Amino acid sequence: MQRYAAEFIGTFWLVLGGCGSAVLAAAFPDVGIGLLGVSLAFGLTVLTMAFAIGHISGCHLNPAVSVGLWAGGRFPAKDLPPYIVAQVLGGVAAGGVLYLIASGTAGFDLTAGFASNGYGVHSPGGYSMLAALVTEVVMTMMFLLVILGSTDERAPKGFAPIAIGLCLTLIHLISIPVTNTSVNPARSTGVAVFVGDWAISQLWLFWVAPILGAVLGAVIYRFIGSEKK
Repeated sequence: MQRYAAEFIGTFWLVLGGCGSAVLAAAFPDVGIGLLGVSLAFGLTVLTMAFAIGHISGCHLNPAVSVGLWAGGRFPAKDLPPYIVAQVLGGVAAGGVLYLIASGTAGFDLTAGFASNGYGVHSPGGYSMLAALVTEVVMTMMFLLVILGSTDERAPKGFAPIAIGLCLTLIHLISIPVTNTSVNPARSTGVAVFVGDWAISQLWLFWVAPILGAVLGAVIYRFIGSEKK
């Protein structure tokens, strides 16, 4: 239960910190943090939580990461369901807190997106469903490669949280214009349930693509990272 609670809290922090920066601070008059600030915020949530709970639960914070670690031989299948449930609940709880905060100002409008992920007319840059699918698969694939590589017992010790946090920052810098960046089904679900409508109807892509990408990343790392006999 301690591990599941850690995943809940960690995912809560990721969604509140990352999506909160997008909703509350990205375009704040005169001092908005913009795309760069939002990207950094997502990376910082993972970096800080990796140091805080990495030794408790492994700091997955993401159903795709949990599946990818399983595919990479680093995580038991029996722990997948409770981890994923804890992550999704943490994301939804964060979405609820963010909604309470964001709705406390005049002019708040859920139809503006509430940091939800989308494609087509709901993509920040108007990118197609295919573009969104490819983006989410490839970005999650690279994320898993970095996670598996930096946490390999042969890698330099103690630097994995930095590599993983900076990787997530880079992923957001690349893909926010395409999908608003998911690479994490719990992050997508956490805000989509409050937007409803189109955010729910497009949510499938932000479960399927990250999980597919994570499995691909795991398969690739098992090939390139295996020790020669």
